[in-house]
Amino acid sequence: MSAWDELDDGLRPAVEESTREFERLRPSVEAVTRGVRDSIQAIFADSGINPLFVTARTKTVESFRDKASRMLVAPDSAPTLVFPDPLRNLTDVVGVRVITTLPHEVDLAANLIKRQRQEFDCRGDREKDIGSIESGTYGYSSRHLILRTIQNDAVRAYQQLLDPSSKAGGSYLFETQIRTVLAHAWSEIEHDIRFKASNPKAWSPYFDRQFTGTAAMLESVESAFAELHDRYEKVTGFWDASGEGSVALAPDRVREVWQTLLPHVDRKSDDNWGWAAELLAAHGLTTTTALASLLQADTITAVRRALDHRYSPGPDRLLDDVLLWHYGSRHIELTAEDPDVTPSPRRDSLQRRHRQMENFRARG
Repeated sequence: MSAWDELDDGLRPAVEESTREFERLRPSVEAVTRGVRDSIQAIFADSGINPLFVTARTKTVESFRDKASRMLVAPDSAPTLVFPDPLRNLTDVVGVRVITTLPHEVDLAANLIKRQRQEFDCRGDREKDIGSIESGTYGYSSRHLILRTIQNDAVRAYQQLLDPSSKAGGSYLFETQIRTVLAHAWSEIEHDIRFKASNPKAWSPYFDRQFTGTAAMLESVESAFAELHDRYEKVTGFWDASGEGSVALAPDRVREVWQTLLPHVDRKSDDNWGWAAELLAAHGLTTTTALASLLQADTITAVRRALDHRYSPGPDRLLDDVLLWHYGSRHIELTAEDPDVTPSPRRDSLQRRHRQMENFRARG
């Protein structure tokens, strides 16, 4: 049942009058909506932040009437309207939505919009998911900004129609919601089922349970996408020869690059990253990009097949094998005992593994 259906009879005339006025003025409000949407869309041009899309809507007449019908009911007093002058009190008659791909882009987009102080003054900023996090429940995540236009011509035209006797200043409050595409899909489906149901009595508590479950899954999927994006950005940096790629291969850096590129490779408690760095340095491989170039997936696969390891090798041993695969006899001469040293367990091991690799290559 809508707020209009439950509205006290004594308050209906005021709401009806406001609704008629809104219906008259709605075309000019739609012009405001188009204007603020275009302004916000333009903010992202050349910013490095690329929302999937920016949309906007003006409340329908029916939705306006329902929002204007909300009451405050207190004991021993007559009910009053929450919004006694809805044409001036409501901040969501005009609504803009900015839809991003990943969660971190929500904050980037919000902060960029808030910096456009020549066009908008931010009068409110809240994160919709904070309450659900603190209460241990689930809901969709969304950043809500209340913005006020500054000397906006479309707003001035609307204000002159609303009150020709007053000076039109061009300031107007509207709402901007910023959220990810997954949160957007969830909220749209929830809104259609929960709030637009043709028969509210048909609601079942099991629906609440299902919405909670899908919200939890949504959060997990978004976290996975965020982690994937962070890893991609990090790996991309490894190939920037003038930036991250130029970082020297100290033992800790070798470990970081390895665990980023090959997190699935078994790690042993005695991994010797210092030795790994020495092996790389023996071939003049001293930068992050050099190591990233070496650790290609097809190479790792070929080495594993060639040697058919009885036990899954740790990173330092597998790196030794990869270097042997690339450099062959040169790797043996640079890193093994001198030929005349006896015994020579490392040289013997490298020569045996090298023969296995050569036989594997010969088989094609």
